Amino acid sequence: MSRTAGNAFTVLAATIALAIPVAPITAQNFNQAPTVVGTKIADGQAYATVVVLEHQPNPSDNGRMLLAFEPNGWDGIPIYESTDHGATWDFVANAQDSTGVDRELCNLHWQPHLVEMPRTQHGIPAGTVLLSGSTLCQSSGAGRSQNMRLRLFTSRDLGRNWAYRSTYDEAAMGQPVWEPYLLILDDGTFVEYYSLETYKQQGYNQLLGHKVSHDGGLTWGPLIFDTAFRGGVERPGMVIIDRLPDGRYITSYEAVEGPVWGQVYVKVSADGLDWGDPTDRGTPVRTMSGRYAASTPNVFWFPIGGPDGVVVTTFREAEGPASDPAGNIIFWNNNLGEGPWWTAPTPVQKIHNQRAGWTQSMVLLDDGRLLHITSSGNQNPELSNNASNNEILYNAARINFNRYEAEDAGQEGTSVMRDGSRSGAAKSRLGAKDVGTITFEIHVNEGRTHTLQVAFTKIGFEAVPRLRVNGDEVTGSVAPVTPDPAVAAQPAQGMGARSSGQHFILTAEVDLRSGMNTVEIRGGDFVLDVDYLEVTPANR
Repeated sequence: MSRTAGNAFTVLAATIALAIPVAPITAQNFNQAPTVVGTKIADGQAYATVVVLEHQPNPSDNGRMLLAFEPNGWDGIPIYESTDHGATWDFVANAQDSTGVDRELCNLHWQPHLVEMPRTQHGIPAGTVLLSGSTLCQSSGAGRSQNMRLRLFTSRDLGRNWAYRSTYDEAAMGQPVWEPYLLILDDGTFVEYYSLETYKQQGYNQLLGHKVSHDGGLTWGPLIFDTAFRGGVERPGMVIIDRLPDGRYITSYEAVEGPVWGQVYVKVSADGLDWGDPTDRGTPVRTMSGRYAASTPNVFWFPIGGPDGVVVTTFREAEGPASDPAGNIIFWNNNLGEGPWWTAPTPVQKIHNQRAGWTQSMVLLDDGRLLHITSSGNQNPELSNNASNNEILYNAARINFNRYEAEDAGQEGTSVMRDGSRSGAAKSRLGAKDVGTITFEIHVNEGRTHTLQVAFTKIGFEAVPRLRVNGDEVTGSVAPVTPDPAVAAQPAQGMGARSSGQHFILTAEVDLRSGMNTVEIRGGDFVLDVDYLEVTPANR
């Protein structure tokens, strides 16, 4: 299986991938201050989409990455490539609308998505690259969206030239269509998912739907509703899809003007076509503490850490406890999207503005790092708040999917606090004795002995947290740790007071069962700060 913005894959080129520029992810990078981590590819506004080629007629082209994104200008959709597995990027061409439109006024411009043809079918050779995108016309006010057309193009020369395939929907009655995503099913069926506003008279402000093609995208069937809410208020949008290891499909979307503004949800389908009752919202991407992903999501499945792997979502901002308006974290789940979600810093740390981070891309490299490509506000402070000056950045880094941040866990008798010196730039202040409890519901693939490590800080009095696993008291050993001097030396930049006490790790070995386990960190003799819980299989 291949990995585009919506299909899982691993790039088998570890030695070359090691050349990718890596900037360290530190706690300070997680904050809202304009501190950028990442290397600039080009100017660009949003919607970074990457496909790693795996079915090319020339085997030497397999492993090549193609990148498209929404431009700042009007010369078509930029195509970039990397032939060294994401270490460097070069401009290839601008994908232009080849239907005879006046390109000075109308062109391919918004919301691209790339995918590779996995087999020769419907007259399309294996390895052909397909680009879904929106053609629109330059005009002021509503006129721009009134002229939107969702179109499919193909390239047989690695993105150098593009041929028109079809138009599968367009604006009607002044109402736009948005955000296409092409999925090719195992039997060769093409499915285009998108957002549309053309059913307002039927009571839908915006809805999510799809059309099916059985001839490789030449002709399309009727629209099928996937997620839709009557009343003329809610705006579900921005569908992205990936494949789970059990063969099912998972989708993410944003619930703009929903009960929780911008809340990101995921839904699962057995076949990629039937997503159940369109009024079923699905599962919110939310931590046990109430922290949630909001707006412009992308969803990925990566084969990391066991047969269930991890589901990862990117988004524009995180709300709730320890909120992150810059969206410089991911939410992850290692139970196929069910149960609690957890957070970790993103490899790229970007500057926030309204369109920074709309539809980000991630690629799993063979050495275990995640290559992350996203848009960011301009690094010039005078230009950073104008999305027309955005930049496309990339970076690769490892993400620790064994670490569960305390601020994401269930909270009782605690206070979640920002702290730029702590993992995740936050901590949970735990009430003493029976007042405070931090509860982690964690999933493990294999029932066996695991090592649990709790990072905590004594803040003036002698105190050690108590540990309970699946209802049983657990004893462990406590050892002091030295904070990372590079992190400690960094300014807090609005993150709140730093932990100034002694830092310790409480370590215990426990038997965990396959599936869900409950780990409780309970209060010590005095108040203390808890940073994270780390869970790894024991070396025995």
